[in-house]
Amino acid sequence: MADLPTKADILQWISDNPTLTAKRDIARAFGIKGQARVDLKRMLKELEEEGNLEKRKKTYRDPETLPPVSVCEIVRPDADGDLYAKPLEWTGDGREPRILIVERQSDTALGPGDRVLLRLTQVKGEGHAYEGRLIRKLTRTAARMLGIFRAEAEGGRIVPVDKGSDKEWLVRAGDTHGARDGELVEAERAGPKDRMGLPRARILDRLGDPSAPRAVSLIAIAQHGIPDHFPDDVIAEAEAAEPVPLGDRTDLRDLPLITIDPSDARDHDDAVYAHADDDPKNQGGHVLWVAIADVAHYVRPGSELDREARKRGNSTYFPDRVVPMLPEALSGDLCSLHEGAERACLAVRMVLDREGTKIGHQFHRGLMRSPAALSYEEAQAAHDGQPTDKTDALVEPVITPLFNAYHALRTARHTRQPLELDLPERRIELSPEGRVTSVAFRDRLDAHRLIEEFMVLANVAAAEELGKRRTALLYRVHEEPSPDKLEALREVAGASGFTMAKGQVLQTRHLNQLLAQAQGTEFDELINMSTLRSMTQAYYSPENFGHFGLALKHYAHFTSPIRRYADLVVHRALIAAHGWGKDGLTPHDIEELPQTGEHISGTERRSMLAERDTTDRYLAAFLSERVGSEMTGRISGVQKFGLFVKLDETGADGLVPVRGIGDEYFHFDADAQTLMGDRTGLTLGLGQRVTVRIAEAVPATGGLVLDLLDAEGATLSAPSSRARTRRSGPPPKRAKGKAKAKKTVRERKVKRTRRG
Repeated sequence: MADLPTKADILQWISDNPTLTAKRDIARAFGIKGQARVDLKRMLKELEEEGNLEKRKKTYRDPETLPPVSVCEIVRPDADGDLYAKPLEWTGDGREPRILIVERQSDTALGPGDRVLLRLTQVKGEGHAYEGRLIRKLTRTAARMLGIFRAEAEGGRIVPVDKGSDKEWLVRAGDTHGARDGELVEAERAGPKDRMGLPRARILDRLGDPSAPRAVSLIAIAQHGIPDHFPDDVIAEAEAAEPVPLGDRTDLRDLPLITIDPSDARDHDDAVYAHADDDPKNQGGHVLWVAIADVAHYVRPGSELDREARKRGNSTYFPDRVVPMLPEALSGDLCSLHEGAERACLAVRMVLDREGTKIGHQFHRGLMRSPAALSYEEAQAAHDGQPTDKTDALVEPVITPLFNAYHALRTARHTRQPLELDLPERRIELSPEGRVTSVAFRDRLDAHRLIEEFMVLANVAAAEELGKRRTALLYRVHEEPSPDKLEALREVAGASGFTMAKGQVLQTRHLNQLLAQAQGTEFDELINMSTLRSMTQAYYSPENFGHFGLALKHYAHFTSPIRRYADLVVHRALIAAHGWGKDGLTPHDIEELPQTGEHISGTERRSMLAERDTTDRYLAAFLSERVGSEMTGRISGVQKFGLFVKLDETGADGLVPVRGIGDEYFHFDADAQTLMGDRTGLTLGLGQRVTVRIAEAVPATGGLVLDLLDAEGATLSAPSSRARTRRSGPPPKRAKGKAKAKKTVRERKVKRTRRG
């Protein structure tokens, strides 16, 4: 009988023969028979316990290597167009190895996210650890989910963090990825349902303590797939960037272009300056300059920075952090118009008449130096006669002319009649530890409106300039509402006691008339929210369909290239149109504009959802300490399963389940958007004032469940089992009569309020 091999011999054999790693293969290789097999089994067990081997079914392998045939997921190509993959079953301590796909002509097309079965060959001295040849393409990436892991004797369960999802997932002992009880995890489906009907899951990643205050935004980042780590080559490219010399640029360093931003702004991508027009042909007119950071100089087409920026599409903003489109070396430094620093910019000089109508514009690629970075509050206080030491010297030469130009633009805005929505913006205040300390509504100052109007006008100038020069670009498109959404808005308006014109071509002034009717009444916020919901989603497109909400025929995003890829595209288009350099829009960029517009429209929606989910979770965390408290609010949505109520104090939206509304069955009227009690005729509809009690607040999901206590003075009795028994047929006529009378009383109340 041959001598037993050493542990080193066994490890070397497994390394050299990755397809022959079963115990019988090792025994045959070393001539081990009979009783010696027991000793071999003991040695393999010791190697496994020492962490040198990992047992997979009946084979052994080094946990720091991959099996010769592995399931992998395709990731994006690199700068040279080479395709790579990542292993889905990596258990080593280090970073997962990189796999280069060696493609053959007969292989099916592969793209990021595809799952493949690969035959792997280990390589040395390359930028990748393995080369992989396609055996077969598998199904697309399995559905992934986030949840809280609950450990059990054999594996555990995952409780999803998604609102509205109460289905738990079962995790077998071998699929826990080392997760501990109570941890936030990312998982994917891993097989058929078990005998209890629960889907099986495999944990892919451990995200830490879900109750940690700053985990709220991390949940949203992971849940919505927002890239939050820059690759090393992108960071290196950004950090290698240098300040821009004057060269052939227009020298704007003597213009007092100031930045006006939130007090906690982390970047400054726009600066403004205005003065009275000295042209005698334009008496009372204004000259307005808007300068925007020249991001295109640093983020060149086809570069690693460009690929990553396009992938992200935009920056995403959370109460405790920003996931930027560009690395900090650019977004917070070279592309930020810091006070006193020379910065590259694209600037537009616009001439306004005394009524605020733009009568001319001219674009420049320049170099500027901002004399001051102000907050909205500082600029407003200086204009209102309360300057600080910092703003005192700026009032007459800079701040007053800016507000004069703004007042002229307000006149033009009134003539144009864009949609005048007035929706309060919530501000979530966090402690240094990341806990919610208060929820308030942001003040709206003229300084805010001033910057908004200036940016809109600069965006219009960019769209008009490129249209005139017949240069391809991405427009910001906002189409008019659909007939169905308008009819729903008309129903809400009618239920609130207001009228909305019918049978004519819709213009924004018609919606403004409705908003004006509601202004100052208790239905103000409801009508504003309902009008917003009736709008279509704005998007980016190389075709121009106008902007309905702003009442503009030509509109493009130009003013925020640090945080929006669409603006960078417009900058490149302007550079190409004016012949300002080789960093303009390329033929390839132009060819890809439809796909780019579709992609960044999607990333924008992704960010909006992530930001909203984060706000909901923070609000739920804030209100979780007030479960049992009574609050007032207004019905903001009606569905068959219950009512949505927007709370007055925080603006949070909570659900009142229909099963918990009074001691009767409620019929749902989809057309009227009401729930009507079958016994009392009590009608609950959009806009009604209610008093609720917080029954449940779940920070992990952002879910808020409310009990309805009172609806416009009608106290409800506690629900009983009778209320849960479904009844068929329409509500009785007597109930309809009561409902109609109640509606009439409500309309009278609204009219009296409006007259007052």
